[in-house]
Amino acid sequence: MSNSEVSAHLQRGTAAYRRATLALFCAGFATFALLYCVQPLLPLLAAHFAVSAAASSLALSLTTLSLALCLLVSGALAESWGRKPVMVAALGLASVLGIACTLVETWDYLLLLRALLGLALSGLPALAMAYVGEEFDPAALPAAMGLYIGGTALGGLLGRLLAGLLSDLGGWPWALGGVAGLGLLALGLFVWLLPPSRHFRAQPLSLRGLLGNFAMHLRSPALRGLFWLAFLLMGGFVALFNYVGFRLAAAPFNLSSTVIGLLFSVYLLGILSAGWAGRLVPRFGARQVMQSAIGIMLLGVALCATPWLSVVIAGLALFTLGFFAAHAVASGQVGQRAQSAKAQASALYLCAYYLGSSLVGYAAGYVWEHAGWLPLLAVLSALFVLAGWRARTL
Repeated sequence: MSNSEVSAHLQRGTAAYRRATLALFCAGFATFALLYCVQPLLPLLAAHFAVSAAASSLALSLTTLSLALCLLVSGALAESWGRKPVMVAALGLASVLGIACTLVETWDYLLLLRALLGLALSGLPALAMAYVGEEFDPAALPAAMGLYIGGTALGGLLGRLLAGLLSDLGGWPWALGGVAGLGLLALGLFVWLLPPSRHFRAQPLSLRGLLGNFAMHLRSPALRGLFWLAFLLMGGFVALFNYVGFRLAAAPFNLSSTVIGLLFSVYLLGILSAGWAGRLVPRFGARQVMQSAIGIMLLGVALCATPWLSVVIAGLALFTLGFFAAHAVASGQVGQRAQSAKAQASALYLCAYYLGSSLVGYAAGYVWEHAGWLPLLAVLSALFVLAGWRARTL
């Protein structure tokens, strides 16, 4: 690579680097806020619409499922249409659909709008990861990806906190509307801050070429391992946070929606650990950092098994710290190991990521309803042990 090509990439310490990372931080923030604002509301939705705990989780699982499936299409189209325009359209449409969710009166219509919201957001995560892989100097890529993942952590935190607070003040419609308003604010900042792509090269739309790119990525053992890690880690992460609200709303804790929402402040640790993990990879290697992060997640799960609220909170904190560190490492590895068609490689990673959220998150509801909290934690621990074994190939 020539010196001019290197200098054309976004370098750490420059104004363009700071604008791009802040823009991507806003994108990650809005994506996770819109997706996961329903999580602390699941007990309220179950009561309001008279559905079971497992059925209430469909408000999240259907959103992430449609996102996962449509990622493959949007990631492929973005190889021809570009990065920033598709991301702007995706975030704008998702915010409007979030506002529309506040107007529904039946459970079926709410699920339909949430599924469409996932479809709209499918144009954003893979493209953001591809933008980082293309536009940032390789030496700055792990730190930039860590900041993007940190934005997703903050979005997950504030989306849940605001939803929990507003639901106690005005019910679940106020909660969903408030988060959608934040999405529109993040959209404005994203449009203003993000520099246009300089290294994107449009590919002509070709079904054969697109399928060939997917097949190329799936033939890579390294990428397949990363896809499995995304499925297992995200599935277990969402499952725990889906049902810890039901656990804490019941005896002996009896917590309100606001307090349960406040517990998601442990996501602040995700902002720190994502950037921290990205900086540790060059020093210790991806495998060691990944397996250490999974070990921290397992310790967090063990603490969540106790009947003491302070210990459960500590467990959630460790669990969150470990998850975002692992996710930052894995997503950064996708950008480095995919030699071409990076948006499609990112789309496959995130497809596995959100499929885990949908399938494991929903299935865990049956474990919770029919077996209880401790068996659910045992199942999730088994998933993380398997993920640690898969990480050996990094």
